Amino acid sequence: MAYDLVIRNGSVIDGSGLGSYRADVGVVGDRIAFVGRIRERGGREIDADGQVVTPGFVDGHTHMDAQVFWDATGSSSCWHGVTTAVMGNCGFTLAPVRSSERALVVRNLERAEDIDPVALAEGIDWSFETFPEYLDAVDRLAKGINFAANIGHSALRTWAMGERAFEEEADEDDLARMSGQLEESIRAGAIGFSTSRSEHHETSDNRPVASRLASWDEVVHLVGVMGDLGAGIFEGADGGMSSPDPQVRQLALSRMIDLAAVSQVPMTFGLVATRGAGYLLDFLDDAAAAGGRVIAQTHCRGISVVLSFKTRVPFDLLPEWREFRTRPEAEQLRALRDPERRRALVDAARDAEYARYRGVGAQARPPDFEGIRVYRQGLPPNPSVADVARERGVHPVEAMVDLAVETDFEQLFIQPSLYAQDDAVLLRALRHPRAVMTFSDSGAHLSQIADSSIHTHLLGYWVRDREEFTLEEAVRMITLEPALAWGFSDRGLLREGMAADLNVFDPLRVGPAVPRLVDDLPGGGRRLVQRSVGFRATIVNGMVTIDDGEPTGNAPGRLLRRRIP
Repeated sequence: MAYDLVIRNGSVIDGSGLGSYRADVGVVGDRIAFVGRIRERGGREIDADGQVVTPGFVDGHTHMDAQVFWDATGSSSCWHGVTTAVMGNCGFTLAPVRSSERALVVRNLERAEDIDPVALAEGIDWSFETFPEYLDAVDRLAKGINFAANIGHSALRTWAMGERAFEEEADEDDLARMSGQLEESIRAGAIGFSTSRSEHHETSDNRPVASRLASWDEVVHLVGVMGDLGAGIFEGADGGMSSPDPQVRQLALSRMIDLAAVSQVPMTFGLVATRGAGYLLDFLDDAAAAGGRVIAQTHCRGISVVLSFKTRVPFDLLPEWREFRTRPEAEQLRALRDPERRRALVDAARDAEYARYRGVGAQARPPDFEGIRVYRQGLPPNPSVADVARERGVHPVEAMVDLAVETDFEQLFIQPSLYAQDDAVLLRALRHPRAVMTFSDSGAHLSQIADSSIHTHLLGYWVRDREEFTLEEAVRMITLEPALAWGFSDRGLLREGMAADLNVFDPLRVGPAVPRLVDDLPGGGRRLVQRSVGFRATIVNGMVTIDDGEPTGNAPGRLLRRRIP
């Protein structure tokens, strides 16, 4: 047989969870043609001696709906072994959208998901209005990875209701319009329907995003459209399931169980592994016992915000800093190198009553100097700002300012979110049979979160450093399990006849690199990018897309459309 690509001498971890074995992998076109001993030379050869060969990783929770128009590589996901990404989560999509009301879509996105409105305006070919037209537009794009897309509730509401979507519940005519567009979208290949009822999702003008104005009956009606079609998955953000109020929480959980059981639509939501969140894992089992299917999307580390003096720091909340932080970076650096000016700013930050300030969306949060880490290496441990302050004999504010000035503002810091991770809950979630390790949010929070690396964090930290999982277990968690959850029947396993989405990496080195800030968004906007270490190659649909950490320029990615049975 003539092979287009042969990967030789690697240790195959096929995604099933079974033990690894040494073999060659032969690819013809976009398919895995043979796994075993290959004597023939391939059109291209990759020597994987000392490396593992796995299926490509699947990420079920991204927001790359806009980025796909201006970034053919699929960064930063592409550098962490992701070959398939599901976008359109939390109700946030670019379509459907009326050409005269694009500002409504941007209003939903720019604050809640921290996506630059200039990039949205300049980087997107707005050649679509309906969601099927959006799918066709994505299909035509050059893509370095595969994508599947949910249709988002906030966009659907604003398309159907205009400005009223931010003010009131839907009437019967609105529901009919939304239902018709949702059905057309699922028939055209949308992977599912997503919504958000999270109090953290606000617009740029301080209002709830459109989906939060929907009644529960509206949600039930729209999910029922997918139930009638027998296709699609429903993704929801919060909705009271994590409320501190037991009555609110119980109502939300019972609603989800009833909806899953009655509609028979698979459902998924993001689970942040905080202390006390174990009840959400029990809920998964309760839903199954009631006849529904609910899948939790888990993280493999605490959700953290990346801080820097080039983006945002906690001191931005303070009146004494607010005007100063609007000045050019060079001017800020000069001021912080001036002892008198620096002392005034440090004193203001040191003595501030941060409890009175609330950050929303991309805004800064009050500081916890014992929790904020100095980002020196991709994997833990990293020292806290308080640790560095104690070493230097200064206040943590002064230590943070010094580190920034010493590096010309290049130093990054990691600030945990308001939700403190509990490792015991996290490990239980990662091991739960109805949970999937995904939830990177890639494409969103561009200036503050770098979680495209959760897959390499899992491999480098939980497998190699902590030894909580075998490599075979971890690979299954990020290949076959998400592929099954989202219905990608020809991906997630390294078997003959399956799609040739593959990774070749060194298990002794694999891990995330430290992120960096770049100004590469349309219009010159800034974002965080994060590469990895230890990857020899990533292959998408039979073509090498990442070679020794560098994009090849190949763009074999596809739009993966849901098929209705």
